[in-house]
Amino acid sequence: MAERGIDVSYETVRRWVLKFGSDYAQCIKKRRPRPHAEWFLDEVIVNIGGKPMYLWRAVDGEGEVLDVLVQKRRNKRTALRILRKLLHNQGIPPTKIVTDKLRSYGAALRDLNIEHLHDTTNRLNNRAESSHVPIRRREQKMQLFKSHKSTQIFLSIYGPIYNLFNTQRHLISRQTLRTLRSFAMTEWNLVTSTD
Repeated sequence: MAERGIDVSYETVRRWVLKFGSDYAQCIKKRRPRPHAEWFLDEVIVNIGGKPMYLWRAVDGEGEVLDVLVQKRRNKRTALRILRKLLHNQGIPPTKIVTDKLRSYGAALRDLNIEHLHDTTNRLNNRAESSHVPIRRREQKMQLFKSHKSTQIFLSIYGPIYNLFNTQRHLISRQTLRTLRSFAMTEWNLVTSTD
């Protein structure tokens, strides 16, 4: 917008995100290919409005963000909530669910009768651990998250859009990067175009 000489305030951008962001994220989710059948779950502490909260994240075997949940507690009830949400929204059953050794995951998976898919092998959960890095960067740029509700809304929108533009450029050639970026921009233009 700056290139076009349009000056927009941060508040305007924030309102646009609240108005259009969830619709864009839903359209992107619908157009994405099916996720990988291996799921990696992890939780991390974030400060929201000066209070510690838990950010639960689920990523697939390719590193795509499946779902995000912000909660006050790190217990079985919350683990059940994110697992039920994942099972309902992904469209495919998992072949393996990798977590750290938090007992809440085991208890929740037992309640869902899928404990045979659970894997807590050392360092296998690094994919989920490293998926927190983009959120930490975004948190710093936003000068911390301000409220529980706004954090949940923002991260629910941010996940699908991040998936669309995340190309893991260090693993691919320059030509492939150009092709993937071109594809991502085409998808973005389709999603954001008005009918």
